[in-house]
Amino acid sequence: MATPRIAQALPIPVRRALRKLGEDIRDARRRRRIPVAIMAERASISRTTLNKVEKGEPGVSIGTYATVLFALGLADRLAGLADASTDAVGLELEEEHLPQRIRRPSRTKSVPSGRDGSR
Repeated sequence: MATPRIAQALPIPVRRALRKLGEDIRDARRRRRIPVAIMAERASISRTTLNKVEKGEPGVSIGTYATVLFALGLADRLAGLADASTDAVGLELEEEHLPQRIRRPSRTKSVPSGRDGSR
């Protein structure tokens, strides 16, 4: 079987990560002793699509992966997938652009009551 074009375009570490995700999903399903047909029904997908998910195929939508994780009770892990608070590179870049000095806000002149024409 020829490798789909999308898989060829992905960097090797991404392909490995997807393959591992698929294996982890398969292992989680098997540990829970959930048959493929029931798992597919719970995730509202076909058995063929579930097979693709468990192989870590890149053509499967992230929504499908998320739905399968939800059906396994593992959807909470998605929230931390690209958590900005654990993004070391992003945090480092943000620190570089923080101002060296923070100035006090300038005072705005307030108009004393009664002098602006109102009573």
